[in-house]
Amino acid sequence: MDEKITSLIRVRMSAQDAHYAGSLVDGAKILQLFGDVATELLIKLDGDEGLFKAYNLIEFHAPVFAGDYIEAYGEITRIGKTSRNMRFEARKVITARAEVADTACDVLAEPVVVCIAEGTCVTPLEKQRKNRDGR
Repeated sequence: MDEKITSLIRVRMSAQDAHYAGSLVDGAKILQLFGDVATELLIKLDGDEGLFKAYNLIEFHAPVFAGDYIEAYGEITRIGKTSRNMRFEARKVITARAEVADTACDVLAEPVVVCIAEGTCVTPLEKQRKNRDGR
């Protein structure tokens, strides 16, 4: 693969995303973001949304709270005939500061990695509308 195919989205976690006490966001929300990133990666490569087949690695490294801004990044690491291996990383770039005030937030000097994952997606041959060179 000559040029990396990447995707990046930034989302603010809302009160509706909080699932646990203390406005803690469920880890499944981060995996949902990775699914959206994977979809964009497949569209860029194949012109089709494809299907997420499996995660082979998921590691949560830091908590996410309502009000936090999360960047979800992904890249295709290997292209098979129909399978596409991907690597994902979610980073907190702005953190809510509820202990200061209910609307207080801080931009982090360095993003905090909250989750990493690796997975495999599949685009059936008959759904691949683009050549591997992007045309």
